[in-house]
Amino acid sequence: MPLYFLRGDITKLHTDAVVNAANSALAPGGGVCGAIFAAAGYDRLDRACRAIGGCETGQAVLTDGFALPASYIIHTVGPVWHGGSHGEAQLLKSCYRSSLLLAEQHGCASIAFPLISAGIYGYPKREALALAVEAICEFLDTHEMEVTLALFEHGAALVDAALLSQVQPFIDRRCADAPNAQQPPEGMRADPGEAFEACLLRLMDERGLSAAAVCRRANLSRRQFAQLCEGSLAPGKPAVLALAVALRLSHEDTCRLLASGGFALSQSCLTDVTAEYFIRSGRFDIFEINEILFALGETQLGA
Repeated sequence: MPLYFLRGDITKLHTDAVVNAANSALAPGGGVCGAIFAAAGYDRLDRACRAIGGCETGQAVLTDGFALPASYIIHTVGPVWHGGSHGEAQLLKSCYRSSLLLAEQHGCASIAFPLISAGIYGYPKREALALAVEAICEFLDTHEMEVTLALFEHGAALVDAALLSQVQPFIDRRCADAPNAQQPPEGMRADPGEAFEACLLRLMDERGLSAAAVCRRANLSRRQFAQLCEGSLAPGKPAVLALAVALRLSHEDTCRLLASGGFALSQSCLTDVTAEYFIRSGRFDIFEINEILFALGETQLGA
């Protein structure tokens, strides 16, 4: 069920499907739409779209991916921004829901979206991002799919500026202290007798959390989570930090879980310091954390 934020060209992504921010006539356009037509092969994609005939706002249709790395192109029509009082939010969320359901119907395990309606349709970018995350997370609560949000803008232009301003001073203080900090060795374990998977299962049991709940909160696929629990997959540090967030661990317990996997928080690593800020603050929304990490250009938590 992972959701990733990526700054890059959606036409180059090797996902099962990519989403085109289309117009209602499914005609070639500018921006993301123009880039997809150019990369897929203008004539063949135009003929396929003409055969469909059109698409209503908030709905989605599917064509072949043609020359794209993706197998399919899902075309969805976002709302034009008219101030926010004309049902734009509901229509925008419907774009994501309709596209995800259509991808699922065609057996897709992965999909990449642009930020729909945030270009010439005028939707405020931060609001468009918040609604995209909300709609995708609602889908991932009950479905399994790997979702990428491919964004052209630098992350700092999209995330909550007030939140970023709260995190930045903590990062600055930690990084200033880093040269003098004594970092525990990465291989040190808090309890040599407790393996990572045993520590993870114990913490879940103590908190009465199901595997499904922890997997969802940690932004992990079900397969990866199962492998971590059974010890057949060595944990990576981003996954361990994601699990600490999912389990709502204290800073002290986070350090213990990290140590059981052979890791320790580093004051010289922005991903670690950012995760530490949210854990110490009691803010355990993995996607909020990953939005900030994306803005900072750092490794995101989860799969």
